[in-house]
Amino acid sequence: MTDTNLKNKKIAVLGLGYVGLPLALEFARKYPTIGFDINGKRVEELRCNEDHTLEADITILKEVNKDNALQLKIDEKGMFFTASIGDMSDCNVFIVTVPTPTDKYNRPVLTPLIKASETVAKVLSKGDIVIYESTVYPGVTEDECVPVLERESGLTFNKDFFAGYSPERINPGDKLHTVTKILKVTSGSTPEVGKVVDELYKSVIVAGTHLAPSIKVAEAAKVIENSQRDINIAFVNELAKIFNLLEIDTHEVLEAAGTKWNFLPFKPGLVGGHCIGVDPYYLAQKAQEVGYHPEIILAGRRLNDGMGAYVATESVKCMLKKNIPVTSAKALMLGITFKENCPDIRNSRAIDIYNELRTYDMQVDVYDPWADAAEVKEEYGLNLITDKADLKQKAYALIVLAVAHDRFLEMDLSALGSAEYVLYDVKAILPKGQVTSRL
Repeated sequence: MTDTNLKNKKIAVLGLGYVGLPLALEFARKYPTIGFDINGKRVEELRCNEDHTLEADITILKEVNKDNALQLKIDEKGMFFTASIGDMSDCNVFIVTVPTPTDKYNRPVLTPLIKASETVAKVLSKGDIVIYESTVYPGVTEDECVPVLERESGLTFNKDFFAGYSPERINPGDKLHTVTKILKVTSGSTPEVGKVVDELYKSVIVAGTHLAPSIKVAEAAKVIENSQRDINIAFVNELAKIFNLLEIDTHEVLEAAGTKWNFLPFKPGLVGGHCIGVDPYYLAQKAQEVGYHPEIILAGRRLNDGMGAYVATESVKCMLKKNIPVTSAKALMLGITFKENCPDIRNSRAIDIYNELRTYDMQVDVYDPWADAAEVKEEYGLNLITDKADLKQKAYALIVLAVAHDRFLEMDLSALGSAEYVLYDVKAILPKGQVTSRL
């Protein structure tokens, strides 16, 4: 049996990224909380009340950080960051928030989840609850993670320890829909544990919770949330391609159609990041395992994954129409993060524009004031322009506004172009009259 008294809970959050850190800080305001990450640099950064992801409320971070001392007892609250597994030994609730990416063949990669489960198993005790937040296909928690916990700990599932699943709903860069303001789906491996998990989250999530009847239902709910968005965006991306051929402005069409009360307000664009661009593959993988080939889901993925190359091709066409030489032309791509006003570069589809332009032997520079140059170099192998002043010396024949950062609206883009140049606006954030073309 597990202790149902929330006052006796001591929480460990494994993975201190965009999902884990904000969640850990909220729990630390009410419970003794250990924040664990295998990245020692990340731990030291947080101990110094800094966060390079810009997701943490620094005020809360300073409030709950207990002077870097491991003195958190069950009857107090606060935060302690660590890279040492042993520091979690007296915790009784473990929340796993590690990434769940796909490989180059778009197959789910569960390695981070399995490794995290092995870590938890080393400090797992009778009565403990392990809650997973990472996006997975239905069945991963009980079929993949729980066996690891049993094997490595020697304990028996639903007798000695229990499990839960509460899918993350973090939207990086969104300061309005923060972790406590988004309704949380919860679940448990037994009805009793489900109630404990639900009450635990309810104690910090002001938007409330929804207790799903099973872990598999909660897993499935998460994976279809982003699949639905992916398919809707794929639809408007296809519309953009059609209307471009018809010489009709897609955004003007969407504005007109949007006057109907039940028209869904999706816009064309690049679909990257660690959720919308990844989660549908998890559902597709599970569907194929049980003998069903998901046609709509994979069609949406194919279309969205091809939008970067499409943007590059359309940009080159614009150059040719203006009789601007393409080979060896200087091009500037504004933005490399996966979305606007956010430093996250994971699974950014802006890189597809860059790679396609390079196939035309163009000289392509990339400028993004939000991205970390070292991370971009490590992830994508390209060197960012870090000084905005350097851009004015290049006289670009092509400028592609790939990411809708607010800071780009403050720039005089016309000063960066050559005598004759193309300005392609992927996100349609500039006035129509200022751009050559837009998606």
